[in-house]
Amino acid sequence: MKEIIRLENIKRDFTVGSETVHALRGVSFTICEGEFVTIMGTSGSGKSTLLNILGCLDTPTSGDYYLDCVSVRTMGKNDRATLRNRKIGFVFQSYNLLPKTTALENVELPQLYNPFVSATERKRKATDALIAVGLEDRINHRSNQISGGQQQRVAIARALVNDPVLLLADEATGNLDTRTSFEILTLFQNLHNEGRTIIFVTHNPEIAQFSSRNIVLRDGRITEDTHNSNIESAKAILDSLPQVDL
Repeated sequence: MKEIIRLENIKRDFTVGSETVHALRGVSFTICEGEFVTIMGTSGSGKSTLLNILGCLDTPTSGDYYLDCVSVRTMGKNDRATLRNRKIGFVFQSYNLLPKTTALENVELPQLYNPFVSATERKRKATDALIAVGLEDRINHRSNQISGGQQQRVAIARALVNDPVLLLADEATGNLDTRTSFEILTLFQNLHNEGRTIIFVTHNPEIAQFSSRNIVLRDGRITEDTHNSNIESAKAILDSLPQVDL
């Protein structure tokens, strides 16, 4: 199976005043194509630092990081930004949509930085991504005209539009109610079933039931790395929840 991510003894130190904070203390793991991995840990465990390194937003103090067989640590800022744009799709807790632009325009954004994609192709790809997340009837709605769950679907469509090798989600259900959370988890499981590689960073231990593998961090080290042989269906739980009358 193709290797998407390889971390080798990643350490990340920060200097705070006269003190050195060891946020990551030698983290190593490999993630292969098609895995759905949750990364968990309480506040201060190092998961946000790890997320920033995985997302090419930060570089480790020492150790090596390979993304799709490319060494990230030695790259300059501009090359890292290009790699991030082409290889990683981000989904954030706060959606990070532009408020007065349409769903289509938000999804087109990552492709604006790719000179090889024409305006016509950009629109087609963005439309296809929105259809893939079930928003064909919201394509021309502005962000402030749709619900939180729909905004997160727009964010997922935006993350998919460049066909990245990795979907990186940061507390992607954190701002959503129970029913909408399971709608989004169902969507992630569908993407996983299509062969997408997903890393879902969360503090919510329940989410591990829906992924194929769970990595737990504590004090900058991995304390657990387990595979899930009994993945629960988010769709089955969603279908069992009572309908909400608006």
